[in-house]
Amino acid sequence: MTYFRVHTKDIAYLTGQPRGIFTAIWKLVESKTVSAEEEKEYYKNKAYFEKVLPVPPFYEQGNPDKATTWFKDTPQGNNIYNQMTFYRELAQKYGVKLYKTQTEEIPGEVIYEDDFQIAVKNTKSNLKCKTTEV
Repeated sequence: MTYFRVHTKDIAYLTGQPRGIFTAIWKLVESKTVSAEEEKEYYKNKAYFEKVLPVPPFYEQGNPDKATTWFKDTPQGNNIYNQMTFYRELAQKYGVKLYKTQTEEIPGEVIYEDDFQIAVKNTKSNLKCKTTEV
């Protein structure tokens, strides 16, 4: 199975890993970089994805294991990623470079899994992966 993450080069303070696409776009909203219309659209997209993509339960506790999520290269995982056009377009508009990292091995210790994604803690330091700009 192949797993992939879409992220920036910025390292998230909590996980010590590159900041994922959802957080990267949230940072644009939080900093008031986006327009009021884009912010409204952001919240519409956020609500949609929270409805159709399960939110791993550890986020309710503030992510104590410092986990990162990886999409599965499956019809469900790819479909969700393909629907994320708003996020990719906003990143491009505001100069936030996104990268896609892919691996064919489980990237760390799995603490959560659903049809779309896995969440891992203790990401392998020697993870064999390929990273490309989106």
